[in-house]
Amino acid sequence: MAAKIVPSDIDIAHQATMLPIDQIAAKLKIPVDALEHYGKYKAKVGLSFYQEQLKKPAGKLVLVTAISPTPAGEGKTTTTVGLGDALNRLGKRAIVCIREPSLGPSFGVKGGAAGGGYAQVMPMEDINLHFTGDFHAITSAHNLLSAMVDNHLTHGNALGLDPNRVVWKRVMDMNDRALREIVLGLGGVANGTVRQSGFDITVASEVMAIFCLSQNLKELRERLGRIVIGYTREKKPVTAADLKANGAMAVLLRDALAPNLVQTLENNPAFVHGGPFANIAHGCNSVLATKLSMSLGEYTVTEAGFGADLGAQKFLDIKCRFAGLAPDAVVIVATVRALKMHGGVDKKELKTENVAAVERGLVNLEKHLENIAGYNLPAVVAINRFTSDTDAEFAVIEARCAKLGVKAVPATHWADGGAGAEALAHAVIEATSKKDKKFQLLYPDDMPLWEKARTIAQKIYGAKDISASASVKTKFEDLQKAGYGKFPICMAKTQYSFSTDPTLRGRPTGFNVEIREVRLSAGAGFIVCLTGEIMTMPGLPKVPAAEAIDLDDAGQIVGLF
Repeated sequence: MAAKIVPSDIDIAHQATMLPIDQIAAKLKIPVDALEHYGKYKAKVGLSFYQEQLKKPAGKLVLVTAISPTPAGEGKTTTTVGLGDALNRLGKRAIVCIREPSLGPSFGVKGGAAGGGYAQVMPMEDINLHFTGDFHAITSAHNLLSAMVDNHLTHGNALGLDPNRVVWKRVMDMNDRALREIVLGLGGVANGTVRQSGFDITVASEVMAIFCLSQNLKELRERLGRIVIGYTREKKPVTAADLKANGAMAVLLRDALAPNLVQTLENNPAFVHGGPFANIAHGCNSVLATKLSMSLGEYTVTEAGFGADLGAQKFLDIKCRFAGLAPDAVVIVATVRALKMHGGVDKKELKTENVAAVERGLVNLEKHLENIAGYNLPAVVAINRFTSDTDAEFAVIEARCAKLGVKAVPATHWADGGAGAEALAHAVIEATSKKDKKFQLLYPDDMPLWEKARTIAQKIYGAKDISASASVKTKFEDLQKAGYGKFPICMAKTQYSFSTDPTLRGRPTGFNVEIREVRLSAGAGFIVCLTGEIMTMPGLPKVPAAEAIDLDDAGQIVGLF
């Protein structure tokens, strides 16, 4: 395949011709008076309009996920955007539905989350930076509750909250390892109660999870009220509602809860709303945006974070469980390069043909396909093609997928936009038309919490078993007795491996998953199980992306991907 020179993402974005957002809305028959404009090219769609649309029949839902990520890159968001554009090219009314990027990765190492190449959502700089201020609102709502916790301790502590049992931290939308562990209240009595605390990144906040799962303002307020901020000395939970904080938190989130409408490079509609991390949270965009999109379009193309063992599993077992959603098809994104890495090839050797390594690495894709089949969902494999890929390498993938009854389709949307994903779009249309599939969850609500965690580890990761310290096992038992037994499990795990060891690529077996900490997210409605070395406040790399981001003399942003 001949190499095509593709400019940087930001150069492509600067050359793009965007339509006024009113024209994008008109494609979906959204009236202008239902829009709250944020400049010329972005708008929020009012919640009253959203409620009206729920009366309409829903379109088809396509979930885009991927194999376990590698440094070689997979291109999940670009595939989501490219597939949405391709479906529109085929005459389908398709809408892209993705998460908002966090500033942490944007200035750190991962980069943004607005797609790439000629498969991007626009305006790219806005989406990757402040956008419509949703993350700032979530940060403010979270930290308002934090401030009210310490204020309550200072002014008499009428609820008997034990300062040593406060579990509610503070957040900021930036990677800052120095804030992981802090001491509050230093400097004398006037500055509050001295206690140890810390910061998480905003996308790890329970407020973010609540925001993405709430379907109206009333539900948002109620969920915020159920947040457990700490415990009394008798271990009785104290909630945000006990502090009378949830009303004011909902006020700060009121405008943010409305979904954000933007466009792709090909001027097709896209909703970009909410953004919990997939390894430490549930990794999906808002239920509101997804349901609005399904009511307005024939096809909604959405994504879940990282590999299918994290993002897709949580999308299916948490988001779909709460929202009553059922995908019509799942697209698993893979690259020849990433499969070579799973087959043991060093990153420096990825451009050299190595059919045997591809064949070895296919065990990773195969396990993800088995998992999706376990949910009784049809799947399509999208091979995001690079110029170094060879026909012999692709033939191996195609043959293995054919044995599993799954189509593997090459796509070149990064270089060619929607035109490069038309074959993928045809395969997705065919997959969504299958009537013999009925979506099933991985586990029932009434399965005990410990068994839910074990089921995920064994059935999705391929683990031998799970383990935990005596204190963690006691926490499971306490949560079960306290009435949280019907909650789903949100596993916090490395994205790079099915196991908790990021260096074990491919399809490891015989490993154990140790659960080192359990956190209750009572407002979000799930239990977070932390495994391995998962950081809820990431740090910047030695050379952060921020060093290359700047303004030129004309005030235009440069160096942003």
